[in-house]
Amino acid sequence: MNVIVITINKCLIYSYDFLFLSDVDQQKSHISQCFQEYQKELDCRHDKHERLVKLSRDVTIESKRAIFLMQRSSGSNKSDEVLDQAWQKIIGIQQQKFLPMAKELRGEDPHQFLRAYSAGLQEYIEAVSFYHYLKSKTLVSLEQVQSDLTFTVQSDDTEPPQEKAIRVHVPPSEYMLGLADLTGELMRFAINSVGSGNLDCPNDVCAYLRRMLGGFESLGQVSREMNRKVYTLRQSLQKVEAACYTLQIRGSEIPKHMLKDVFRSVPGAESSYMEERDLDE
Repeated sequence: MNVIVITINKCLIYSYDFLFLSDVDQQKSHISQCFQEYQKELDCRHDKHERLVKLSRDVTIESKRAIFLMQRSSGSNKSDEVLDQAWQKIIGIQQQKFLPMAKELRGEDPHQFLRAYSAGLQEYIEAVSFYHYLKSKTLVSLEQVQSDLTFTVQSDDTEPPQEKAIRVHVPPSEYMLGLADLTGELMRFAINSVGSGNLDCPNDVCAYLRRMLGGFESLGQVSREMNRKVYTLRQSLQKVEAACYTLQIRGSEIPKHMLKDVFRSVPGAESSYMEERDLDE
């Protein structure tokens, strides 16, 4: 009788151990599945981040080429034709680079991937603002930049398919940083214009830069990056003011065909050419 009771107890213990181990295995399997799902989600986000970085790099390169093209319009007899070519480049950037970027960002938090395309966005804003200055001496607005980066696509989520608006989000901070980069290109444009005989351009650019500096200084201490770019803005303004002073005081002493060589000695005036040569190579 005792032997039978002991045998029954052992069987119950073995059964309990088996059930306990089964529950543990199921819990481990469930946790493993959860982590596999997390891995897939993180891999998808990393892949999307890399695609956005590549698109941003392409935007940066194409925007620089558009800026260099617009720099050649100083003193050119076909300045309107050059600006039209530059605008076609900008439209190509919107359709070929920013449209795929907007599709990647559809349904995502706009600030989650901002650092992935921030550099390209700022360079694009610099190119667009430079175009608007050369075309109409106006400053492009944030609303205009955002409107150009808003696209209409066919939505596959509904039957029948309907048109849906997608966009690349342009935060005000990125817009301001892009405008701050414009000042260096305006300084180079003013120096190059002197060599082509346009002696009024430095004065116009100087007045424009002063208004921009006043607007940026009214913002106060925004961020470290903004402070660095405002410092660069002041340097660009000082270089243009030095050029205006030279034109006013020594303009009659220096032949016009030599003025450009004199102003080329200003630090930073040649950097645009060096960057263009590197890109062409």
